[in-house]
Amino acid sequence: MMKLLKKYGLELKYKKCDLFRFLEGQKEVFVEDGFPFKMTNEEEMFKYVDIFRKTMSGTLGKNLMNMEFPMEEETNDDGKQKFMMKLVDSGLQDDALLDEFYDMVIKTYEYTGNYLIVLIHTAYDIPSITADGIENEDASDYVYNFILCSICPVKLSKAGLCYNPENNSIEDCDRDWIVQAPANGFLFPAFNDRNTDIHSLLYYAKNADEVDIDFSYNLLGCTFPIPAKEQKETFHALVEESLGKTCDYEMVKNLHENLNEMIEENRENPEPLELDKEDVKKILSSCGVSEEKIDVFEEKFTENIGEDQKLVADNIANLRKFEVRTPNVTIQVNPDRTDLVNTQIIDGVPCIVIECSDEVEVNGIRVANPM
Repeated sequence: MMKLLKKYGLELKYKKCDLFRFLEGQKEVFVEDGFPFKMTNEEEMFKYVDIFRKTMSGTLGKNLMNMEFPMEEETNDDGKQKFMMKLVDSGLQDDALLDEFYDMVIKTYEYTGNYLIVLIHTAYDIPSITADGIENEDASDYVYNFILCSICPVKLSKAGLCYNPENNSIEDCDRDWIVQAPANGFLFPAFNDRNTDIHSLLYYAKNADEVDIDFSYNLLGCTFPIPAKEQKETFHALVEESLGKTCDYEMVKNLHENLNEMIEENRENPEPLELDKEDVKKILSSCGVSEEKIDVFEEKFTENIGEDQKLVADNIANLRKFEVRTPNVTIQVNPDRTDLVNTQIIDGVPCIVIECSDEVEVNGIRVANPM
């Protein structure tokens, strides 16, 4: 997808750009603008390209989500997937379709303030693959046609002083309405396995922890996957509740190491590693969890996450940090050296023990090693 974005400057065909404002509970069109992209000057075009690039930036499974259309959205005459296909096929040249699309956005997008909607239609020649697996930019297997929608807040610039070269003076600056980085957006059809996937779209949210689930469902007809933060919180709660007193330090450390090992093995795969219920059960079993506790986990997983739902491994693990915390002490450990920390009972008191074979610093001051 990133290679595709690099070609935007040459491939962009048509832009439809509307500015909406929210005032006293009423949404209204403030500016309407649509024209072929070749009519845009180069400096302005690169500003738009930056918006499109940011709409496709982030991490799959976190703020970039591949979402499939339910069957009814593809089979019903008024289904959202069928409507999106009409938009793509029209090349954004059908004003009635565009008006209907913007009306749908106005009704479903909840944002207090001004916002800009940029909708583009473009195409990408998919390079062919040679026998030795190298992309041939000079030959194309087929053309990928798609639309990309970016929704950007428009905010008033900050007040301040500026230099006026005409008067050679410092003056109060005029405040302008500035288009911000996109907060939400989507690409349709999705681009999966170097092919057009009309059954899916790619949804973007700038903040993975603040996704607008109702907007994605009401506008696009797609069921939103469990947000990244919620996946992590739910998984942690299920492990704690299912394992009870057997959820000790060694078990959690083993779980952390197993998950991180699987993520590393999948690192070369552009698609995020997803784990279904059976995958997680196998991981728990490898960590020494009893069959009885795994059965409890399975039941809670189905109840709280869903029978066929999957979790993104990167959302429930942390490759960068291994943290041990008590109400008064926090210990951060290199994830590759969790062996340096263990638990012991000393004089009848449970303790967290850290091996101190290297230098020790306290608030930046090196202290003498007690050994």
